[in-house]
Formats: sequence, structure tokens, C-alpha cells
Amino acid sequence: MKRANKPARAKPEKRERFSRPPPPLTAGPGVSESPKKPFPMVGIGASAGGLEAFTELLRELPTDTGMAFVLVQHLDPGHASGLTDILTRTTSMPVREVTNNMPVQPNHVYVIPPNSSMVISGGVLKLQARSATRPLHSIDGFFESLAEDQGEHALGVILSGTASDGTLGLEAIKSHDGITFAQDASAKYESMPQSAIGAGCVDSVLSPRQIARELARIARHPYVGGKAPPPPERPRPESAGEEAKIQGEQN
Repeated sequence: MKRANKPARAKPEKRERFSRPPPPLTAGPGVSESPKKPFPMVGIGASAGGLEAFTELLRELPTDTGMAFVLVQHLDPGHASGLTDILTRTTSMPVREVTNNMPVQPNHVYVIPPNSSMVISGGVLKLQARSATRPLHSIDGFFESLAEDQGEHALGVILSGTASDGTLGLEAIKSHDGITFAQDASAKYESMPQSAIGAGCVDSVLSPRQIARELARIARHPYVGGKAPPPPERPRPESAGEEAKIQGEQN
């Protein structure tokens, strides 16, 4: 017997192979279209008498500067800090005691915890246990890392305190084109601000209130807000002769 011919198998339908679709040209709601823009970060160093000065500065600051404020205060390593509670009653900005790997956000205040040294890397605050054998230079250490991490977006402020912690840190901020401040003779203890002033690394010597006002002024600057300043206006000629003169100068 002849075998019945098997019906030919239907060829599988040829499917077009698509690569993964490209990402959309515009981001959807809630998705950032570009990396976060850098914003100014203000490191504030203080020791004895510094809490009073920082509280005065904070009261004078607007809450929407777009800046972040990081307080490095010399604290007793054996006692819990009440700084966060005190400062929360001073400003409506969120005040946070720093925990390890805490990202920095604008319009926030960050406070170093006791018995810690702190640096910043990639916009993230990182804590280490404070050395019991090395001299206390927690302000220098943080300011130097702030200068390296933020460059021209770093600002440094030295308030009341004893000794010289903060001077090397302000020098680092200046060398990276940042802006530096020191408290004037209103400081309860002048050693720290005077050390920085004597080193020649301070742009402005002001009271805490004046520092706050200057920070607010800097925050309103068009370059800080990410806007290019408008081009300078051309002089308006008062006569046809003046117009011809201006055009001749431009040519």
C-alpha cells in the first residue's frame, strides 16, 4: 500500500524581531528628565558659644533658599545631643541628626551626632567614630571633603569657638572657588573665627544675622538658580549720529 502523503507542514509565520524600544524622549510624571542639578551646600563649624550664634543665623534665614545647611558642632562625646530638638524650634526647615549614608537635600538642616566625625561624598553624608587619640579637627575634615565633593557649590561658615579647627577647611573651600564666612567680634569665643581670618581665607567677616542675609542674597543670584543672566542692554542712541558711531564701534 502506498503511504498517504502527509500534508505539508505550514511554515511558521515569519515574525519581525524587534529590539527593545528606545527610552521615551520625554520623561513621564514624577520622573526626572535629567540628573539633579547641584545646589549650594553650606558647612557651618562651631564650638563653644556656637549654638547661640547658629540659632541666631538660622532664625534670620528664609526657609526656601534652595541650600542645604550642615552643622558641625564640637559636642561632648559622652552625652546625647539635644541640638536637633533645639534647632527644630528655631526654624520650620526639617532638622535631621545625621545617620550614616544620609543623602543631602536642599532646604534641610543636618546636625552631626556626638562622638562622630563626618565627611560628604557624592552628596551623601558619611559618619565615622571619632578618634580618641587624634586632635579634634572634625570641622576641618568635613569642610575639606565638602570642598572636594561640591567644588564651587560649597560654602563654609566659622562661628564662635576656641582653638583653630575650621581654618584648614576654609582654605580648602577657597581653593575650590567656594565662598567663606567667619563671625565677627560678636563671637563669644573668637579663637576659631580669628584663626581663619588671620589665615586670609575668609571672604566676609559678619555677624550671624548678616551671614544669613548674605546667604539669602547669594541664593537669589541667577547663576545659583541655574539661570543665565540677561545680556547687557545696548546703549540707546539719542541721535542718528550717535547710532552711526555705535555701529561703527561694533564693526
